[in-house]
Amino acid sequence: MRLFAVPILIAAALALPACKPKEAVVDARPVRTVIVQASSVGDDRQAVGEVRPRYESELSFRVAGKVLARFVDVGATVNRGDTIARLDAQDYENRLRSAEAEVAAAKAALDEAQADEGRKAKLVKDGWTTGAAYDSVVQKLRSAEARLTSARANLDLSGDQLRYTELRAEFDGVITAVGAESGQNVAAGQLVVKLARPGEMDGVFNIAETFFAHREEDKPAVVVWPLSNPALQIDGEVREISPVADAATRTYAVKVTLRNPPAQLRLGMSLAGRVKSASERAVKLPLSALFDQAGLPAVWIVNPATGGVALRPVTVARYATNAVIIASGLVDGDVVVTAGVNTLRDGQRVQVASTQLSGVR
Repeated sequence: MRLFAVPILIAAALALPACKPKEAVVDARPVRTVIVQASSVGDDRQAVGEVRPRYESELSFRVAGKVLARFVDVGATVNRGDTIARLDAQDYENRLRSAEAEVAAAKAALDEAQADEGRKAKLVKDGWTTGAAYDSVVQKLRSAEARLTSARANLDLSGDQLRYTELRAEFDGVITAVGAESGQNVAAGQLVVKLARPGEMDGVFNIAETFFAHREEDKPAVVVWPLSNPALQIDGEVREISPVADAATRTYAVKVTLRNPPAQLRLGMSLAGRVKSASERAVKLPLSALFDQAGLPAVWIVNPATGGVALRPVTVARYATNAVIIASGLVDGDVVVTAGVNTLRDGQRVQVASTQLSGVR
C-alpha cells in the first residue's frame, strides 16, 4: 500500500499549483477626483478698504506764531470763511504800525523833494543856478519817490501778514484731523486742521500686484459695500491707481469714486469691494488638486482605460478662496485627482474613492 501512496502524494503536490488562484494585482491607491467641466466663472475676489474724502486740504497759517485759539475740533462742520484758528497778532500789529510810519515819513520826504525840485527848476530857468545843482535835486526827488513806493509795498505786506494770523475755511466741509493746539508755537505751513468736502467720497483699497497681472481694463467698474451692512451695494469706478507700490506692504493704493453715496456712509467706514467683470469660461478646481512640477503648476490626470495617472501642466488664471481657476491645460471630461496628489508617481494605478464635477462643492 505504501508503494502506491507515494506516487499519489507526488501527483497531488504537482496538482496544487494548477489549482492556485490567479495572482492578485498590486493594490491601487485610493484617491478623490473631479470631472472637468468648464463653466462661467466670475471674478469674486474682494478687497477691504475705507471711506475717504475725495477732496481734503491741509490748512495751515501762512506766517509763524503762537496759536491763540482753535475754534473747531474733529467732526465739526464749517462754512466757507469761518474762522478756524487765530494766532497772537501783537507782533504783526506792531509791524503794521511801523510800516504806516515809514509810509508817512517817505511821503513827507517826497513832498519836500518835490518842493525843492520846483524851486531849483525856476532858478535854473532864470539862470541863477547851474544845471548840475538841478540834476542833484531831481535825483533826490526820484529817490524819495522810490522810498515811498517801497514803504507802501511794505505796508501792504504787513497788512497781509496781520490778516494771515486768522485761519479761515476755504470751502464748506468737515474737519477730519487737527495738528495744533492752543498755546502751541507753529511754523508757517505747519498743519493746523484737515478740511474735507463730505459730499464726494472715495473708497481707498490696497491691492496686491497679482490683481493686475491678467487684467486689461485700467479703470474697471466696481461695487462696494460697508462691512457693517453688506446689503448696501454702491456702484463705483476706479479713479486712480498708484503708479508705485507701498514700500512696506508692496501693494498699490487704488481710489474708487463712489457714485451717489448714501447718507449712511460716513468717512472712515470700512468697505469691501470687488470688480464688476463679465464671467468667463474656465475650470475651477480645489487648491488641493495643484501639484508642483519643476516649479510650475500641474495636475494629476486619471486615464480611465488603464487606471493610471499622469502629470499635466496647466496655466493658473488666478487663485480664489480655497480654489484655483485654471485658464488652460484641461478639457471637459478630464478626470483630475484632488486628494492624495503628493503621494502619487507617474503611471501609478489609482482607485477612485469619490468623484464630482469641477466647480461643484
